Amino acid sequence: MEKPSLNVAFCGIEMQTPIVLLSGCVGFGEEYTRINGYSNQDIGAICLKGTTLEPRLGNTPHRVIETPGGMINSIGLQNPGARYVIDKILPTLDFTETRFIANISGSSIEEYGEITALFDNSPVDAIEINISCPNVKEGGAVFGNDPEVSARVVEVCRKATNKPLITKLSPNQTDIAHNASRCIDAGTDSFSVINTLMGMSIDIHKRRPVIGNNQGGLSGPAIKPVALLKVHQVYQVCKQHNIPIIGQGGINSAEDALEFIIAGASTIGVGTALFNDPLICKSINDGILTYMENYQVSSLSELVGTLEVNLPAPATPACGC
Repeated sequence: MEKPSLNVAFCGIEMQTPIVLLSGCVGFGEEYTRINGYSNQDIGAICLKGTTLEPRLGNTPHRVIETPGGMINSIGLQNPGARYVIDKILPTLDFTETRFIANISGSSIEEYGEITALFDNSPVDAIEINISCPNVKEGGAVFGNDPEVSARVVEVCRKATNKPLITKLSPNQTDIAHNASRCIDAGTDSFSVINTLMGMSIDIHKRRPVIGNNQGGLSGPAIKPVALLKVHQVYQVCKQHNIPIIGQGGINSAEDALEFIIAGASTIGVGTALFNDPLICKSINDGILTYMENYQVSSLSELVGTLEVNLPAPATPACGC
């Protein structure tokens, strides 16, 4: 057997490990490199902080709160704007060490296209489309909760770039697999599965929400079972078209990462775990390699989507009742 390798080919991008640092968790990448002991050799790519066309100050505090098994955040996409990121931040990043993926958000379908066009003329390796944003022009409904609107966003971004497009799917919708199918038709190259679940925390003494925006995105180990199921569901659509998935949501160990890969993810996203252990990526990589050696697996592609589902007993409710 060949020596196990963590190298992954994702949408034509060669990554040295399957780990992608998730948007919003490491800023624009340069902050994270200041941590003693950190190495870009441990990761395959970094998703840059969510970027909008114009600068945004973000939401009022509190923006982040720890919860049992994770955290809730509502940053409000604070960022200096796409042009500043491209002109001032990207030139400071070392593209020889790892891959960088832009993460974009818009308040209208047209704005998504404008931002994509700007990043098309930049050195980023791919563009991640965050469709979990309110469509301001259409009354505030979230783009990603409507398959047809999701597809329209992907379509306008596809026309604006030849770079790989990664569509970040929200779990807060009725049929995530149908949404994925429509986004594939519209031209996406891959998916991030999943974005955060919506949650709330309440100060019982003030009788008010702790988060300044009342609600926020729940991430961390608490959402892992939901994320695994969504990856499995989306993979059923993706495998027909050879569309790769970044599996994410509560990954805190090599075992977690392997579950996502077996469920159908080609790469895995690490985010909330970094707040507890900024150097966790190395231990995840080491654990994956040990597993590959034990099971005589030379390439991670051999594990992707190898889940063998159980046949349900007759008349057994899917809800587990």
